Amino acid sequence: MKLNKLLKPYRIEAGKRFRLKDHDPAGTHGLKSEFKPQARDLLAKSVQEMARLQDILAAQDHWGLLLIFQAMDAAGKDGTIKHVMSGVNPQGVQVVSFKAPSSEELNHDFLWRTMKCIPERGHIGIFNRSYYEEVLVVRVHSGLLESQKLPKSLVSKEIWRERFADINAFERYLTRNGIAILKFFLHLSKKEQKRRFLERLDKPDKNWKFSTADLKERQFWDTYHKAYEDMISHTASEHAPWYVVPADNKWFTRLVVAAAVADALDKMNLKYPKVGGEQKAALEKAKAQLKAE
Repeated sequence: MKLNKLLKPYRIEAGKRFRLKDHDPAGTHGLKSEFKPQARDLLAKSVQEMARLQDILAAQDHWGLLLIFQAMDAAGKDGTIKHVMSGVNPQGVQVVSFKAPSSEELNHDFLWRTMKCIPERGHIGIFNRSYYEEVLVVRVHSGLLESQKLPKSLVSKEIWRERFADINAFERYLTRNGIAILKFFLHLSKKEQKRRFLERLDKPDKNWKFSTADLKERQFWDTYHKAYEDMISHTASEHAPWYVVPADNKWFTRLVVAAAVADALDKMNLKYPKVGGEQKAALEKAKAQLKAE
């Protein structure tokens, strides 16, 4: 089974007609639970291929890759990042988790704190939440917008469309400068979130994962989903696509994400740098010197 064949139903490049209701959070591309052992093998092979391509990415030093993860609480962002990136060289990967902005960050524009964390060439950057929080949690909780100290004349009914436009321009700028972007929305059902919350409460070794704030945010489920739908419909593009990945079955979530990352690296047509004539002669000289010791 070729993993890149999994991707088409979940890749959103043009969001004009995008509707979350058309995407099943429990979907598995028709694969049954009996497929799980094979899925683990495919994931391992995909991670191995990513590790191979990451080595060339670093050696070539032309491209960078930014992976953005957004989701409702308990959708499995941390676990997906852990499993999918388990085989890559940690020296070439930077994971950044964006929490509530600091006072310093609130004194800058809404993209400032993420701009500083864009991966350099030859590296993979991972955003666990991102600048998209500015059109999600800030939109759902209007008081957060007030804390951003914007001049009142700039806070209009069009602010969310304006932020979508700013984000689109920013992502276009990055991709034109060799930073490829993949964005993942881990699509979890409300029923599965409830099950995972209860599991965190029932098992002592998972208690630390639960926060009463998560329960509070669950009360805004429908509002968040409308915000996610609007976000994806306005910011999906060919150069910075969204992947709406079913998240009710973790094994399938990880498979799709790994396939997407490996596919993106493969499409960069990565190659090890060729050694020129003078450098090749220097290498031969060094080789002869070592052998003569």
